[in-house]
Amino acid sequence: MSGLGDDEGDGDGVPGHERLAALCHRSAELARELGTEGRRLADHIATELRGGRSPGELEDSFDELEDLLLAAGLTAGLGSYRTDSPPVYRRFPGAGHPLLRVLACPGGGCARVEAPEPEGPPAQCRIFGRPLREIGLRP
Repeated sequence: MSGLGDDEGDGDGVPGHERLAALCHRSAELARELGTEGRRLADHIATELRGGRSPGELEDSFDELEDLLLAAGLTAGLGSYRTDSPPVYRRFPGAGHPLLRVLACPGGGCARVEAPEPEGPPAQCRIFGRPLREIGLRP
């Protein structure tokens, strides 16, 4: 599970781009908080990703969006690497107990990972507009 925070993932289907995970997880909140320029930039990033570009190719756009967030007073920016920010995705319940299946980005490019919910609708990726995909964790 060490690849979860890596920018490029671990090569085994576990994604790793932290800022894309934050954009996906917080997109509705960000749309309310940012002006037209911020929403346009977030839409541009999503469109480019849907078109097949990797998150790493869009670092300049992520940097620009991060600058807009900081200027708007959202000090967490787009990353959980900041000490004053909440995690960009929920922590696994029952820490210390191994989980065999998790939900991850359907595009395979971000660090969002969640435990499956037994009830309710499946979690959705707000970037690709598809349900998160279920993957198995390596021991």
